Amino acid sequence: MGQSRHVPVMLQRCLDLLAPALERPGAIVVDCTLGLGGHSEALLARFPEARLVALDRDKEALRLSGERLAPFGERATLVHAVYDELPEVLGRLGIPHVAGVLFDLGVSSMQLDEADRGFAYAQDAPLDMRMDQTTGISAAEVLNTYPPGELVRILRAYGEEKQAKRIVAAVVREREREPFSTSARLVELIRDALPQAAKRTGGNPAKRTFQALRIEVNGELSVLERAVPAAVKALDVGGRIAVLSYHSLEDRLVKQVFAAGAATTAPPGLPVVPERYQPRLKLLTRGAELPTEEEVADNRRAAPARLRAAQRIREDVE
Repeated sequence: MGQSRHVPVMLQRCLDLLAPALERPGAIVVDCTLGLGGHSEALLARFPEARLVALDRDKEALRLSGERLAPFGERATLVHAVYDELPEVLGRLGIPHVAGVLFDLGVSSMQLDEADRGFAYAQDAPLDMRMDQTTGISAAEVLNTYPPGELVRILRAYGEEKQAKRIVAAVVREREREPFSTSARLVELIRDALPQAAKRTGGNPAKRTFQALRIEVNGELSVLERAVPAAVKALDVGGRIAVLSYHSLEDRLVKQVFAAGAATTAPPGLPVVPERYQPRLKLLTRGAELPTEEEVADNRRAAPARLRAAQRIREDVE
């Protein structure tokens, strides 16, 4: 398997969607989710006139992609930051507007592959799941300390787990006996808690719970809620944004931001729509685009991906 694990998802399509904005000399593109640098490397290679600013909250990812992007020298600026900090990062770098923004919301492959980070349910590891291990609370702390009602809410909202109540009842019972520390014990508990029918569908029964914990630990949805509007705001007129999401909660959020930007905000019945009510965005994808069957066959991580893109068509009128 080796390198194929780190093949960037829907890479060609992302590059094609961003191309009209990035072919201009001096264009600046932001990769909000650097990860192992696959998308960033392809952006720098395909658009030789462009400069890249790339963000990641994971210091290990920054170190590895720094080595990968070293040949591009000054054209790449890598920053340790969560992607909702985009306005501050651009402010510090003295960049008022950018030509392109890319988000790939799949957890960096590296994090999923690193056993000791506790993301994977396939192997036993400490229940951590923090993308930035220098800050915040771990998945174990969430499981051991959150009130039952809050855990049920998280599993339902972020994991879309129908059996949330059963799982949480088992977690609460078990954590009183001994606090949770590793992933294997949680996986086993979930298997035991689920009714037979629920185990037969949709892969590993622990998948939804692990997703929910990961989103909670890293504040992923609240970060995304701030980040996507901030990225749209940072775009120059003519600039483009592409977002790859991997579950319906993320995709819905992106869809809402894009739809709001592409709608007129005028009160109904105006014969002429004044500039300040005109749409700010033009949608570049019809709904969400999916990976091809060939791509999914080559890279199973692409299977759940949904791609949406939009172009900035006018400035904000205050």
